[in-house]
Amino acid sequence: MSQARSTQTAKSSGLALETTQRPSEFSVPITSVHRVEADGVRVFYRAAGDPSSPVVLLLHGFPTSSFMFRELIPRLADDYRVIVPDLPGFGFTEVPAEREYIYSFDRLAATLNAFLQALKIRRFALYVFDYGAPTGFRLAMAHPDRVTAIVSQNGNAYEEGLGDAWGPIRKYWAEPTSENREVLRQNILTLEGTRWQYTHGVGDVESVPPESYTLDTALLERPGNKDIQLDLFLDYASNVKLYPAFQDYFRKAKPPLLAIWGKNDPFFVPAGAEAFRRDIPNARVEFLDTGHFAIETHFVEIAAVMKEFLAANGVSPRTESGAS
Repeated sequence: MSQARSTQTAKSSGLALETTQRPSEFSVPITSVHRVEADGVRVFYRAAGDPSSPVVLLLHGFPTSSFMFRELIPRLADDYRVIVPDLPGFGFTEVPAEREYIYSFDRLAATLNAFLQALKIRRFALYVFDYGAPTGFRLAMAHPDRVTAIVSQNGNAYEEGLGDAWGPIRKYWAEPTSENREVLRQNILTLEGTRWQYTHGVGDVESVPPESYTLDTALLERPGNKDIQLDLFLDYASNVKLYPAFQDYFRKAKPPLLAIWGKNDPFFVPAGAEAFRRDIPNARVEFLDTGHFAIETHFVEIAAVMKEFLAANGVSPRTESGAS
């Protein structure tokens, strides 16, 4: 129902609509969806907020998409321009077959860089989760002047942050055989495997909306997508090799950094959050009593801490604009 129609209906029933008199008190920023060509890829992204406000770039992880930020986006968009792409191989981003795209983290970062250029975004605060961390850290390392702050929600950059759940994938790194590849296909790339990632370590599993892991599973089932994911599992070893380079970037650039972590994450354990302080002594570390997908159960807390952190570090609508 449009606002005009709802207002007319309210008037005809004798009701007074305060929202028509004071809309700013009740308005929720609208999230819109877009597509843009970048690096030969049709990148799908969500956007919200005033285009003149500083940019916050949200990067999702495996096996999800920009959909994971559906609750966080409107909570940030009153102060920031929020940009949330689907990485190639995920969500609704389309990669033409003739592009012959190589699914590696180097390539994901290159596509993300082209995406930001297409949108003329030159400075941004970075929120990284899971796969979004090595993708975003590559970009930050290459262009340290562009990154105003980093929020890492279970986005790892240290060996000690890798939990026991990486065991089967580590075996695949050491022995990339068809047998080990098939073990991952059968045990991780399934509805049960995806649901487990969302619910493990969560106090009340009913608090996790089922549409999250159900959508991820449906997209994983698209023809060819599981092989894309298996290729990225194998290439994740390249991220571990880059950890020292990421850490060197942290030491030299010292970006304001907030590590906000689901402490029951079996993939990226709390030691990975604490390790940021080794290279960025002023890093802020917060733990939440939940699992890997902390954003599903604690989006209110994450939004509040994130906005406080960004404001405290000078990232506010009054100080800068994100577009060139």
